[in-house]
Amino acid sequence: MIVFKDMRTNLFTATLLFFLFTACAQDKATNTYNNPIPNSERIELTETEWKAKLSELEYNVLREKGTERAFSGQHNDEKRKGIFVCNGCKKPLFKSNHKFNSGTGWPSFYDVGYAKAVGKISDNTFGMNRIEVVCNYCGGHLGHVFEDGPAPTGLRYCINSASLDFEAN
Repeated sequence: MIVFKDMRTNLFTATLLFFLFTACAQDKATNTYNNPIPNSERIELTETEWKAKLSELEYNVLREKGTERAFSGQHNDEKRKGIFVCNGCKKPLFKSNHKFNSGTGWPSFYDVGYAKAVGKISDNTFGMNRIEVVCNYCGGHLGHVFEDGPAPTGLRYCINSASLDFEAN
């Protein structure tokens, strides 16, 4: 056991050990929901193919579960009518009439537009308990869903612009 004479050093060491333990013991995201997409409809590419198809940011978000900076994405302020599709496979995910301004800096939706296309996965990374949102067709990371959204669902699908493309109608 490590003992220090300074209380601040003890507190710092305990905090550091807690975060190191949490990071080492974190669960990988595990799918807790069924994927309704038949195997024949799923899009499976090699990582080399994904890297060739996507920009560096899109690859980081969709394939490596990264996050773009708040207020930096092109779809945060999108107000036209249309459909938001997966930037990886171009399958429809969200409808523009479900989009709202959450003030968070990421496109937010109170509901999915195409329930079959959007999956939810338990995400316990970084010592947090969250629900990751993925494209069921290609497995791309879209963002997370939170229970602080508006009526009628009370949900806020907080989605990275880099994971989306927009088709106006």
